Amino acid sequence: MLNPCDADFVTALAGLMPSGVLSDPEPRYLEEPRGRLQGRAGVLARPHTVAEVQVIVRACAAARVGIVPVSGGTGLVGGQIMVGGALPLLLSLERMSALRGVWPDENALVVEAGAVLADVQAAAVAAGRYFPLSLASEGSCRIGGNLATNAGGTGVLRYGNARDLCLGIEAVLPDGRLFNGLTRLRKDNAGYDLRHLLIGSEGTLGVITAASLKLFPQPAARVVALLAVPSPAAALELLGLAGEMAAGMVSGFELIHRMGFDFLAETGFDLRAPFDPVPDWLVLVELELPAGVEAEVRMAALYEAGAEAGLVTDGVIATSEAQAAGLWQLRETIPLANRKVGAVSSHDISLPLSEIPGFIERASTIVAPLGEFRVNCFGHLGDGNLHWNVFPAKGDAAARHHAVRDAVKARVHDLVHGLGGSVAAEHGVGRMKVADLARYGDPGKLAAMRAIKAALDPFGIMNPGAVLAE
Repeated sequence: MLNPCDADFVTALAGLMPSGVLSDPEPRYLEEPRGRLQGRAGVLARPHTVAEVQVIVRACAAARVGIVPVSGGTGLVGGQIMVGGALPLLLSLERMSALRGVWPDENALVVEAGAVLADVQAAAVAAGRYFPLSLASEGSCRIGGNLATNAGGTGVLRYGNARDLCLGIEAVLPDGRLFNGLTRLRKDNAGYDLRHLLIGSEGTLGVITAASLKLFPQPAARVVALLAVPSPAAALELLGLAGEMAAGMVSGFELIHRMGFDFLAETGFDLRAPFDPVPDWLVLVELELPAGVEAEVRMAALYEAGAEAGLVTDGVIATSEAQAAGLWQLRETIPLANRKVGAVSSHDISLPLSEIPGFIERASTIVAPLGEFRVNCFGHLGDGNLHWNVFPAKGDAAARHHAVRDAVKARVHDLVHGLGGSVAAEHGVGRMKVADLARYGDPGKLAAMRAIKAALDPFGIMNPGAVLAE
């Protein structure tokens, strides 16, 4: 049983902390992007140092007060929002954003958890290197949150998730002890790998305070194309063809349905696809190439081979950085248009690649009896991650369908699970998908997770109610 972060606890904690670390939480710390949850907290703690984080965690452990870590606030499953239970302490590491070191020859840097992702990318560029984690929210999301949720993004096909880009972790454990695992080693088999246990744990096993990250050489050239394809099945075949013709160089392969462009126009975004009419299905392809390879020539060859195989019906190849950025802007603005339209039910799912065309065909059929809906399907086809989102008919409002939201989600998630997929692909579990994890999770895995949680956090103070039900 947890105790509230009440006035007496805040007063006692203030006596241990420098001035300015504790404050009343502003509304932005208690909101999430889709507006579905409203958080609560007794105090906001914004420490400057790891030692201050340790003091805060020790105090909360001693008093049995829950801690909710908040990073950039961009999470979409409520991991940073606690709506019920004993009033928690909110912990933000936004003041801990220092770049502790860069080793270009080692392709590594060490940065504190509060660093904004875009700033980490810029630090890599300043060192003549490249940090490939890329998200639509990269101007505001922070490295600690990226690692705590094992963020994905658009470059997973070539570089992997956040987990694959991390060499080492520094973290404060639930009893206040420091785990100093900021290694820059590529090989280290000395016991359990606590780094991978903390990455993706969504703040339930400790507070990540810094990370050692992998860097890469800057690609000599990039080329982006937006290609029309007859169907998702054709897009999948084109992905295979791209892998054969540009092995190791395909860094992005995004599937986009025409509905995304309809939503951009409907919600007032001044962005247009370079096709009239817009085809039903398109793929956004990005290649990153080494020196000595003509980027546009390689993409043109893929276009021609795809067209000859009947996999591509039209397309545009960007001939400048500005044009490439414009094509990516189309893709990355679609989620913003989605929020303006308002979803009945959103689904962040992953599937075995060969199951994707069948899923897309069947999913619309199984939700159709529940109402008149529009579906916007888009996502990272290269790694099997789709955002298959259900919206009301044009002129209708999502609120009118609130009663069927759970039924829509259940039908979609049952189909995904039956096809060997995951209902929590890149956003995590948070609080919104706790019941889904309990329903679809492997019993052996869930038992192991509960045992780990009990061992590391016996009082349940770390992000209570997230990932595993209390």
